[in-house]
Amino acid sequence: MWMAVVLATCCAPAVDFDTDVLPVLTRAGCNAGACHGAAAGRGGFRLSLFGGDPAADYRAIVHDLEGRRVNLAHPEQSLLLRKPTWDLDHEGGQRFESGSPFAQTLVDWVRGGARRATTPRRLASLAVTPRETTVETLPATFELSVTAEFSDGESREAGELAVFTPADPASTEVDSRGRVRVLRPGRHTIIVRYLTEVAAVQVTAPFPGGAVDLSAAPRGNWIDDEIYRALAGLRLPPSSRADAATLLRRVTLDLTGRLPAPERVQKFLADEQPLAEKYASEVDRLLASGEFTEYWTYRYAQWLAVRTGPNDAAGTRAYHAWIREQIAVDRPLADWLGELITAEGDSHQHGPANFHRSAANARDEAEQFAESLLGIRLRCANCHNHPLDRWTQDDYHGLAAIFARLERGPLVRLKPSGEVLHPATGEAAVPRIPGERYLPAEGDGRPALAEWLTSTDERRLATAQVNRLWQAMFGRGLIEPVDDLRDTNPATHPELLARLADDFVASGYRLRHTLRLLALSAAYQRSSQPLPAAANDDRFYSHALVRPLPPEVLLDAVSDVVGVALEFDEVPPGTRAIGLYSPHLATSALGPLAGCSRAGECPAGPAAAASLDQLAVQLHWINGPLLNERLASPSSVLARLASETDAQDVRATIDAFYLRILARGATPAERKFWQEELGGGKLASRWQDFAWSLLSTRDFVANH
Repeated sequence: MWMAVVLATCCAPAVDFDTDVLPVLTRAGCNAGACHGAAAGRGGFRLSLFGGDPAADYRAIVHDLEGRRVNLAHPEQSLLLRKPTWDLDHEGGQRFESGSPFAQTLVDWVRGGARRATTPRRLASLAVTPRETTVETLPATFELSVTAEFSDGESREAGELAVFTPADPASTEVDSRGRVRVLRPGRHTIIVRYLTEVAAVQVTAPFPGGAVDLSAAPRGNWIDDEIYRALAGLRLPPSSRADAATLLRRVTLDLTGRLPAPERVQKFLADEQPLAEKYASEVDRLLASGEFTEYWTYRYAQWLAVRTGPNDAAGTRAYHAWIREQIAVDRPLADWLGELITAEGDSHQHGPANFHRSAANARDEAEQFAESLLGIRLRCANCHNHPLDRWTQDDYHGLAAIFARLERGPLVRLKPSGEVLHPATGEAAVPRIPGERYLPAEGDGRPALAEWLTSTDERRLATAQVNRLWQAMFGRGLIEPVDDLRDTNPATHPELLARLADDFVASGYRLRHTLRLLALSAAYQRSSQPLPAAANDDRFYSHALVRPLPPEVLLDAVSDVVGVALEFDEVPPGTRAIGLYSPHLATSALGPLAGCSRAGECPAGPAAAASLDQLAVQLHWINGPLLNERLASPSSVLARLASETDAQDVRATIDAFYLRILARGATPAERKFWQEELGGGKLASRWQDFAWSLLSTRDFVANH
């Protein structure tokens, strides 16, 4: 018997643990997050997520449980084989059949001695073809080819062991061998995983209809060349330019967070210059205004998670005021964002020092740094290597180690010592710039981190920031979500994003430069009414997206329209909601909207999606005091307009309400309807109902 085992062992084909066994376990789903790859494992058996830590997996399989998971004498009786083939009861069910190639690989490995190479072979590269393809008719089918190349020079076809995951299973289906079936028009992504490598495949399926001729389509600047290239490929016809009143309202809200004043609307509409010329002049005026500075301070306070800790309003005020100063003087974004990383001192006097106080500890700061400045979700690498990106636990805990020596009290300073423990080793993590290099354990690693972040050779900061600016102006990022930039979450327009980042760097990281570029593009100026052939487009900018107003902007808009200012605790009278240095100050006025403010982004007002949370928002809007108390106030501008109306002035007052609330005149049909509803115009309650109706429309609560 012993001799038979020896002969079987020496004569069995060599099976490599890292590159032969682990792909089987990954393909079978054994090391997925829902199974043994979970942080706590499953059923007393823990594997690293998707085989990210082969050494730990080898220990768990061969040495843990007193070595009972492998049976060298009888390989077919190994628990490693009997569980997934369902020869023994297995919570995960049957993962593959006992006679399958997967099972044979495991048997051969155990028969060969269940060894792991002293110098393990590793995956050097993964090639997937095609990486991009276009299909003309639906449904369409094609096959993906996957080739793995290893560090020892071997190359093999790996399609049978790769894992194929469509980003939208309703649009694309992929079987276990990489055969793709495309079901819907659009641009779709398929994620291909093999061992530690992941690749994204892009599939374009044009929308039904004939070719779209865009040779004569209006162009504001080079942004439109990139947008039209995608629209032509997808056969999506672009909408025409929005009308003058809509454009004025849209760009005023996007650049200043305010509605255009009635007199401003009238002046703009009466201007006889060509629309393109007067619109460009208006964009320049808005960019130079104090309202721009106030609004974009609010925007960056959101993105940097500026909030007040317990009993520390002074630090938050200093931080908010400092951000405002940087935006007011148009300081290069890389300069002042880079300064945050190395800032120290009295946080009540030196605003940027509060960047380190927005997080409770070094790990939280690493996550906030990555999301706010780099647009990456590094937190996924806390417990295991990132399943869809290149970030490792070394990257996560190494970045946290850079911030570990900071004292986060009112006085922010570097302590003599400080560390974070790496959970995989139980030892102090080595400071590390994510994905780049390790730093000396002694000394302050923040200057090196700041230099790397703001280097013109890097495009991470520029890419993350222009993607946020694009989302702010267009309603969705070129990569969405904006804090999840990775190769497996590709941009809708990758060449456009890259060119925007390059242009941002070339401009000196100037905020106003890039916002002006976006505002003057034809893509930004399009109507929100889609053409029939583009009705289902929600990401390629054939038409403008309708976007709910941010909560504070909505609050300020109501105050401007009604003429009754809100008062907030701890700030001077007349302070606007977007000017508050901390989101908690607006909580009572915002009601349910406060949950969306600065702690995270979500839709606002009646235009929001239907969910329990948004239902509460809508009920608050319809029945709460935010509208009703202000409309009933005798000091309301709307009440004054109504009180001055007689039977002959009803039409003019309707137009005045429309101009003030919706920043446009009433259409003939709207005017006729309201004249009939309002009668002689004498009842104040009817005017209140009229104003309430306009304030509750999507035309008011959204930017369109």
